[in-house]
Amino acid sequence: MRIATLTNIAYIATVCLTLSSGVSLFVASNAEQAERAAVQQSRDFDALTEELEKEAFSLSNLARQAVVKEDEEVSQAWKAKLAQDRIMEAHLAALRDNGASQSELHILQTALMALDKLEEEQRTAVTAFETGKRDDGVRLLFSREYEANLAQVENAFTQFRSLLDQRTDTAIAEATQLSQRLRTLSEIMVGLTALLFLFVLGFIIRHRILRPVITLSDVVNRLATQDYAVQTPAISHVDEIGDMAQAISIFRENGLARQRLEQERDADWETRKLLARMTRRLQGCDSYSDIILATTVFAPHIIPNAGGQLYILDDHIDMMRCVAHWLLPEGGESSFAPEHCWALKRGHLHSPLRDAVDMPCAHVPAELSARAICVPLIAQNKIIGLLSFTNHTPESEPPYIYIELMAETLALALANQKLRESLTRKATFDALTGMRNRTDLDDTLHAAIEQAKASQSVLSCMMLDIDHFKKLNDTWGHEAGDKVLTEIAAIIAGCLKNSGTAFRYGGEEFLIILPDMNEAQTRALAEAILENVASHPMRYDAQLIGPVSVSIGLAVWPHHARSDNLVRAADLALYHAKENGRGQIRVARDAVVQDTAP
Repeated sequence: MRIATLTNIAYIATVCLTLSSGVSLFVASNAEQAERAAVQQSRDFDALTEELEKEAFSLSNLARQAVVKEDEEVSQAWKAKLAQDRIMEAHLAALRDNGASQSELHILQTALMALDKLEEEQRTAVTAFETGKRDDGVRLLFSREYEANLAQVENAFTQFRSLLDQRTDTAIAEATQLSQRLRTLSEIMVGLTALLFLFVLGFIIRHRILRPVITLSDVVNRLATQDYAVQTPAISHVDEIGDMAQAISIFRENGLARQRLEQERDADWETRKLLARMTRRLQGCDSYSDIILATTVFAPHIIPNAGGQLYILDDHIDMMRCVAHWLLPEGGESSFAPEHCWALKRGHLHSPLRDAVDMPCAHVPAELSARAICVPLIAQNKIIGLLSFTNHTPESEPPYIYIELMAETLALALANQKLRESLTRKATFDALTGMRNRTDLDDTLHAAIEQAKASQSVLSCMMLDIDHFKKLNDTWGHEAGDKVLTEIAAIIAGCLKNSGTAFRYGGEEFLIILPDMNEAQTRALAEAILENVASHPMRYDAQLIGPVSVSIGLAVWPHHARSDNLVRAADLALYHAKENGRGQIRVARDAVVQDTAP
């Protein structure tokens, strides 16, 4: 006999037994419903009668308080509660008590009539109080007849609930017994159905269940080890096995999606760590070159698969100058005006890739403009640079949040470096002449002497003073004096040509440190400065304010002075140059001869 025939016979027998069991369960359910209805009916009547009983005493108390205390507010409260009791009495009268005996109905009717009588006596007493007959109302509410009626209401409701509980218990017992018999019959039928099912199951389990389950079990075990590359079997059965195969396929797809999300989360976490590390490294940078190096090291990893460029605003020419680029071909580092970038004009990130239609930046090549991302570097509401990505791959959404965070961090680092250099320059350079001032002299001189000691070389020092500078200021004014100081500083810088370091030592005094220059070389340099100053036409407001001359004193370490009095030796030589007619050069040795001459 075919499996299909056995299955059909088993299905028919199972259906018949199942229908019989269902009928038994339905009848048992009806019995249980009757039981629940009886219980619910008893609860409803108990609740209403108890509430009416409580309200009867509450109304009596309110009526007595209103009459005794002559309180109009209490009288109004009694009237409001009386209206509520009327509604509850109407609800109780409207409830249908299925199966109630004549004695139960008679007791309930008696209780309601007694309750009505009480309410009528209360109304009479309250009316007497309102019409000025308070004593009549008090006698009525505290009379023995009133107390008897109140006790009758309580006894009647108590007796009704007792009879109702007895009837409910009887109905529950009968319904429980019937339901038990029907359930036993239903359980027997279910047992027969189970035996028939097991008999049929022995024939079909190998053909419809065993093989697919083994296959699916292997797939589940591999999925449990997160091997989502396994292929789920294609089972087209419209049954539990087919549903299981579909569920496993959905589980595999969800696992692949979860694995992808975990990879994205891990990549996102790595990006955050890189960004935090870049921020810490930028905080430790003390020069623009360090900041640019940190950017080129971290940016390709924070924003992978995207070439970028870092621009810094050159305030002198008002142009964006490219200082670094990565993952881009050479030749695209040209400068451009700030108005050629929409991000700089708007002050916000600009990306035509994010919006369907948007304006391209003029500084980006036309073939890359649709995929360009520009972020302005802004600090203290001032644009200091631009971060540009010009070839981001369109397969994935660019990490705009990290681009903006990196731009904020980079802008802060550049602004801090700019401020640091500005403060350093103001602290170490003279604002008028552009030369270093005395603040930086001690460190520079000490470093130069230590270097000369280490290399066993010489170190020369030149002190220069403008002759009759006070007279020039008094004659032409301080602005003309500032003009002379500026031009002489330029002459000194032109003669030095990076061979030494010049300082503005005092008001009209300059100090020059010359490493690795002997006395002859230093004297030649001093003569050049002397001649250039003498031949230079000093003009102020188109008028010659000369002639202007300088006096120069020289000292060479270790020949003319020790390391701690090299400047003093040069200053002493300058003093003798000024004492002997000005406009000349004196060496420290000559100065010593003059000091020892009679």
